[in-house]
Amino acid sequence: MRIAIDAMGGDLAPEEAVRGVLEAAAEWPDTKLVLVGNEGRVKPLLAGQAPPNVELRHASETIGADEEPVRAVRRKKDASMVVAARMVKEGEADAMLSAGNTGALMTAGLLVVGRIPGVDRPALAQTIPSADDVGVLALDLGANVDARPEHLHMYAVMGSLYRQLVHGMERPRVGLLNIGTEEGKGSELAKEAFALLSGEAGIRFTGNVEARDVLQRACDVLVCDGFSGNVMLKSFEGAAALIMGEVKQAFTKNLLTRLAAAVMMPGLRGLRRKMDYKEYGGAPLLGLSGVVVKCHGSSDARAFRNGIRQARDAVRHGLIRAIADHISGKEGSGG
Repeated sequence: MRIAIDAMGGDLAPEEAVRGVLEAAAEWPDTKLVLVGNEGRVKPLLAGQAPPNVELRHASETIGADEEPVRAVRRKKDASMVVAARMVKEGEADAMLSAGNTGALMTAGLLVVGRIPGVDRPALAQTIPSADDVGVLALDLGANVDARPEHLHMYAVMGSLYRQLVHGMERPRVGLLNIGTEEGKGSELAKEAFALLSGEAGIRFTGNVEARDVLQRACDVLVCDGFSGNVMLKSFEGAAALIMGEVKQAFTKNLLTRLAAAVMMPGLRGLRRKMDYKEYGGAPLLGLSGVVVKCHGSSDARAFRNGIRQARDAVRHGLIRAIADHISGKEGSGG
C-alpha cells in the first residue's frame, strides 16, 4: 500500500507533516509513505532518520490557504496537492491526504482524481466526538454549500458504508440534521430528504436529529447539507475551545485549585482527548474514485499520523469499490 502525503499543506507544514509520517512509518512498516513537497524544505527534515518505507517526491509549487481553488489547481500543475492527487489518479498511490486549502483539495479531487460514477456531489465526512467515545460520522461538512434531496440520500449511503467497513458497525443508524425531531419539520430540502431516506430499505434511517443531541450520539451517521454541517462543526469546535480554556483558567487561579487540578489531571486529559479533532485525524472526501483525506489546517504530527491511519483503513477495507458497487447495484461484490 502506498499513501501520498501533501507535505506543504497546512499551517505547520512541512515540519509536522514530516514528523507525522515518520511516526506512522514506524507504526506501519508495511505501508509506503510518500512525502510530496519541496525537496529543499522537506529533505533536511528527513536527514538521517528516513526509514525504508518513506520516500520523497519533489513538487516545486504550493497552493496557499487564500488562493482561489479552481484557478490554483488548474495553473499549478506541480503543486504538492495536485501531484499527490495525480498519483492517486494514475495508480501510483492508493490514497492521499492533505491539510491544505479545503476548496483546492475538493477541486483536485474532482478534476484530478475524479468521482465515482453515479456520485454527483462528493461529501466531506468527519467523525465528531461523542460522550460514549464512539463518535458520529457527519457529512457533508462543507464540501458543497448547497444540496438537493438526492445528494443527502447519497451522503447517507456513503456514510453508512464507511461506518460498516471502516468502523465495523453492523447497522449504523442514520439521522438527518434538523431543527426538530418530528416528521415534517424543517426546510423543503429536509422534508424531501426525509421522505427519500424513509423509503430506502438499505439504510437504517431513524429520523431527524437536533444539533444538541449529536454529541450524545443520537445517530451513527448524521446527514446534512454542507452549509449547515460546517456551521455545526465550527460551533462545536468553538465551544470545545472555550470549555477547555475556562477549565484551564479555573484550575490555575491559586495553589488550592492547582492542587485540585493535579488530582483531576487523568480525567482532564481524557476530556481533552475526547474533544480534540487530532484524535480523529481527518475527514475523508467520500464519493471520489480514490481515497482522499482532508486533515485540519492546523494539524500536528499526531493528526497526520491519525489521518494516515484513516487512509490505511479505508484502503484495506475496499471502501471505494464498495461504494461504487453499491451505486451500480452490485452490493456485496466489493471489499
